Amino acid sequence: MIKEVIFDALFFCLKTIFAQKTLLVERRIQKYNMNISINSKFLIVLPLLLFSSFLLPAQSYTTTKTAGKKAQKHYSKAREYLQARDFDKSLDALSKALQDQPDFINAVLLKASVHFDQKEYEQAENGFQNAVKIAPDYNNFTWFQLGVTQWKLKKFEEAATQMEQFLKGNIRQASLRTEAEQYLRNASFAAKAVQNPVPFNPKPISSAINTHDADETLPIPTADGNTLIYTRRYQRQEDLFFSEKVEGEWQAGQPIPGVNTPSLNEGAQSISADGNTIIFTVCNRRGDFGSCDLYISEKVNKRWTRPENMGSTINTPSWESQPALSSDGRLLYFASDRAGGQGKRDIWYSQRQKNGDWTTPLNLGPTINTGLNDQAPFIHPDGVSLYLMSDGHPGMGGSDLFLARKSDNGTWQEPQNLGFPINTEANEGALSVSLDGRTAYFTSDQLKAGARDNDLYTFEMPASVRPKPVTYVKAKVVEQGSTRPLIANVELTDLYSGLLFANTITDGDGTFLICLPSGHNYALNVEKKGYAFYSENFALEEGLQIEEPFLIEVELVPIPKLVAQEEAPKESSQAIVLKNVFFETGSAQLLDASQQELDRLYRLLADNPDMRIQINGHTDEVGGEEDNQLLSENRAKAVYEYLIEKGIEEKRLAYKGFGESKPIATNNTEEGRQQNRRTEFVILK
Repeated sequence: MIKEVIFDALFFCLKTIFAQKTLLVERRIQKYNMNISINSKFLIVLPLLLFSSFLLPAQSYTTTKTAGKKAQKHYSKAREYLQARDFDKSLDALSKALQDQPDFINAVLLKASVHFDQKEYEQAENGFQNAVKIAPDYNNFTWFQLGVTQWKLKKFEEAATQMEQFLKGNIRQASLRTEAEQYLRNASFAAKAVQNPVPFNPKPISSAINTHDADETLPIPTADGNTLIYTRRYQRQEDLFFSEKVEGEWQAGQPIPGVNTPSLNEGAQSISADGNTIIFTVCNRRGDFGSCDLYISEKVNKRWTRPENMGSTINTPSWESQPALSSDGRLLYFASDRAGGQGKRDIWYSQRQKNGDWTTPLNLGPTINTGLNDQAPFIHPDGVSLYLMSDGHPGMGGSDLFLARKSDNGTWQEPQNLGFPINTEANEGALSVSLDGRTAYFTSDQLKAGARDNDLYTFEMPASVRPKPVTYVKAKVVEQGSTRPLIANVELTDLYSGLLFANTITDGDGTFLICLPSGHNYALNVEKKGYAFYSENFALEEGLQIEEPFLIEVELVPIPKLVAQEEAPKESSQAIVLKNVFFETGSAQLLDASQQELDRLYRLLADNPDMRIQINGHTDEVGGEEDNQLLSENRAKAVYEYLIEKGIEEKRLAYKGFGESKPIATNNTEEGRQQNRRTEFVILK
């Protein structure tokens, strides 16, 4: 017990002495830093290292305590020059001190730090290497300094070695340990990356877009690749601009009308796949929720609506910016430093509900977000490829560009660095990718000699970091027999799961655009009250094999009024093909994938109780003529019987088989034969 009391008393005395000495050192550091304002971590940390020799046992090198008077005098003068920011004279004085006392460790370290601060990294490396040679155990921080210097010299393997050595020592600052661990991860990655570079040949996007006196940033293309929106900054004013491609050439950029303001900054935007919705960032607007908020504007009858703040569900008193809207418009990704994240800036997401409201945003989680900054998301129209900018994942240093892919179970995989030289030791800006995954759009101020402004560039994406193949369907909906556009409901469903993939309403001119990622078979349906529905099938299950999108015109057939009962029913002028009704090969057995289309036909009849139809069956020329005639009749009858079982009155239905007698395409190709093997219906009037 007595020994414990004595030990506690002795420990308290030592602790008090150490605290007093530490306070003295801190005061000297504060005074030193007040006298000189040098943006160098090494020179700020160095005074603590210089005054720490009293804590160390006697060594075989010289310190400020043991150096000769002449060396000490030169060293003191060097520090005075350093306070006056006269770096050349400071280095000269340190050289004289080392001529007199070559093992003067404090002078060696200070001289190396001054060289580092002046970006003379080779001289700094020599100095720090000399320091660890003279006194490897003098201070563990020297290994960190040497590692960072070699990082600057792109000696990544050597930098990793020094950081490993530093991390073996006693590190009191948790933040310093974290930083060293990040350097180690980056150096280990960079050492391999520079030995395995990816293809990278960036080119300016267009002189019609890039300017000499303004910054162009954050390029985002629409799905069809014919419109590009971006942010332009000129004399402290940021606005949203767009450019359209005409005959393969980008036209001069124009401000987006109705969205920009003369006094505030609008930027950091996203545009929907069809080009009709913009979500963007506005900062420091009076009455907003935080420093930067997200706003939304939609194009109605070719005019942009007045931008609206997205409300307190999305925006908080914190910073929200850099939105990324999914191609179907139902998911919004964005960056925020709000509470509850993994680090400084994180990527969050919100879902749009059927009533148009957005759900409370959720954090993407620790697989995507780190303890540092993870931001600038871009979700590709494939729905599973998320590009982002991060300084927390292993990379080349600074902020690198990454690709994270979503697994089939909905979880995100570990982000993949896009590689060197796409990523460098500098900060890489936000990235977007074209629909076909081949072209990347990005911002840089490093690629033009003497450039002081940001320009927009493109490059071909390496195959290893491309998204899944995606195409799109673009259509115009009109009334049959006219050019009158119709406002109609559009649905795209997964043919086999029956799950809704996308839904929208046609624009005022009757058009719509929906992206189609490969790997699925899709059923398209266009509906409007008073008209028969239109269906289409897109078979992309085996992967996208086409280069061109689907460009179609949809003609909706008006439902005629019921004629007098004594009149014989007549067919309407156009047959409506049920493109999502399928049978077993050579059989009249309906496949399960037909149910969506057949139920839609049932609802059409149920909603229009006076409507009468005839179901027609057709085949190709494969097989005998009699067999094809019978097969076509049986298939038409199968649909007829399905509708009766669902409750449609028999008197409202008829069916007929035409065999191979009415082809609508050539039978010389599989595609043509597939079109001829069809089931359709006509409205009787």
